[in-house]
Amino acid sequence: MKRVRINVGKVGLVFKNGDYQKVITQGNHWLFLNQNVIVYDLTQEFYASVAIEVLLKDIVLADMLEIVEVKDDEIVFVYENNNFKRVLESGRYFFWKGFVDRNFEVIDKSKIYITENIDKALFANFEVNKYIRLFEVAAYEKAVLLVDDVYTKTLTGGTYRFWRNDTSIKIAKLDMRQLQLEIAGQELLTKDKATIRINFYTQYRVMDVEKALLENKDYEKQLYILMQLALRAYVGNYTLDELLENKENIANAVFDKVSKNTDILGVKIINCGMRDVILTGDMKEIMNQVLIAQKTAQANVITRREETASTRSLLNTAKLMEDNEMLFKLKEMEYVEKIADKIGEITVSGNGNMVKQLKEIFSVNK
Repeated sequence: MKRVRINVGKVGLVFKNGDYQKVITQGNHWLFLNQNVIVYDLTQEFYASVAIEVLLKDIVLADMLEIVEVKDDEIVFVYENNNFKRVLESGRYFFWKGFVDRNFEVIDKSKIYITENIDKALFANFEVNKYIRLFEVAAYEKAVLLVDDVYTKTLTGGTYRFWRNDTSIKIAKLDMRQLQLEIAGQELLTKDKATIRINFYTQYRVMDVEKALLENKDYEKQLYILMQLALRAYVGNYTLDELLENKENIANAVFDKVSKNTDILGVKIINCGMRDVILTGDMKEIMNQVLIAQKTAQANVITRREETASTRSLLNTAKLMEDNEMLFKLKEMEYVEKIADKIGEITVSGNGNMVKQLKEIFSVNK
């Protein structure tokens, strides 16, 4: 015989020649020499060393064990003393009763929505997190939820969690803020076949998420094409000169035309604007030549106008001098003075008319 001691918090299974005999609890026990004991910790999960069906035939042992059956489409949260301990996947588990206060929460993970009252802190736990799908929608966004590629509902800003399983779950998000679409460097032909490049923009907002995402493919590209076609149609109706004179009307015309066709895309046009109209290389050179010619013609007109005015003034002066001998004399003296100013020294005699002598001197020198 031999004595075996089972301490507090322990339990022993007695085997004889490998066959299960009985269970012994706290205290001293006498066993035969051909019997042996396997001691288990009551705080730990029970793992059987032989077929569990053999052990469960012992009613005493079966009453000491808590059996947890987890199906293929389930998981079980294990709590010990009200604290989360672990997650059990599909299978059969055995725990000792009585020593540790355990609770088991069975979760059907075949559904997608998390309806269980789970502490949010657990979502950061790795063991729990691997069974959850997480989607985040910003405060300025909306999203459509697709379950097995079928529209289910529209989500507003927030954090959404779903059980991870074979069901396909997707979300498609849209920015609900005011957005801007740029049409940069768009080359267009005017009515007179001139090539220009326009930089255009439009500001818009998504109003219907379902229409934009579910009823249209690449709604933003479609909006871009609508703007592009409207620009092309408008520019094609005007010559280059007409377009440059009325370029501020382009934005209004495009806005009116496109706004009528955006409801089907689920968006609303708020504003349109044109940054600039750029002439291509050849057209820029031609327009510079035209501008130079125009300015040259304007300069010639001004020159001719001044020459005409000057000639008219000379004619009027000549007529006045023809009718007034004194005025002629004064004008004559004025020119003599101007000529004399260029000469260093002049000698005249005191006889005769001095002005007449000066005229004769200048006439001889001439």
